Amino acid sequence: MNTVKIDFVSDVVCPWCAIGLSALEKAMAQLAGEVAVELRFHPFELNPQMGPEGESIEEHLVAKYGMSPQQLAESQEQIAQRGAALAFHFDMDKRDRIYNTFDAHRLLAWAQTLGNDHQLALKKALLAAYFGQGQNPGDHSLLLALCGQVGLDQDQAKAVLNSDRYAEQVRQEESLFQQRGINAVPAVVLNDKYLISGGQSVDYYAQALKQVAAEG
Repeated sequence: MNTVKIDFVSDVVCPWCAIGLSALEKAMAQLAGEVAVELRFHPFELNPQMGPEGESIEEHLVAKYGMSPQQLAESQEQIAQRGAALAFHFDMDKRDRIYNTFDAHRLLAWAQTLGNDHQLALKKALLAAYFGQGQNPGDHSLLLALCGQVGLDQDQAKAVLNSDRYAEQVRQEESLFQQRGINAVPAVVLNDKYLISGGQSVDYYAQALKQVAAEG
């Protein structure tokens, strides 16, 4: 059984990243026993200059993309429906702000050193906390609670947060993927060769994984 390397470039406040990961996981489950995968996450900050207090979602999206309130409402509804179809819950009423995610990415880099499964668990916990509960993924108390929730050592996590560990790694990875032409997320790279952009369907990911695995 061939193994497909998956590099998932994303941010934890990106709704289409949550949708893409949910669909990819379902595709991976469909192909269990047929295609093995090695899934690893890489950082992409949607708002690297944002302050710790965050910004209003509505004000931010209107300013950044020129969306009208009606367009924003329609987009949010589309996202919620896509999420529901994949059993991922978006609570748009609670998610009223967007935040800086640099420290979350540092913790994800640390979690990966403990194993890809640990990184995946923390990634999913971060997405659920932000999109399902509107919590701030830059809040150290939340980050420590989520680490404990997924079985990571909170004292070690606190030591990471109270230092600058993994800061340079996060910046280097962000720069690397930007140099490779990735300027929007989610971006899924298969076996360092094939790029899938945007939150695709379960069938799309499954077909791509099968084709790449068949190449050996």
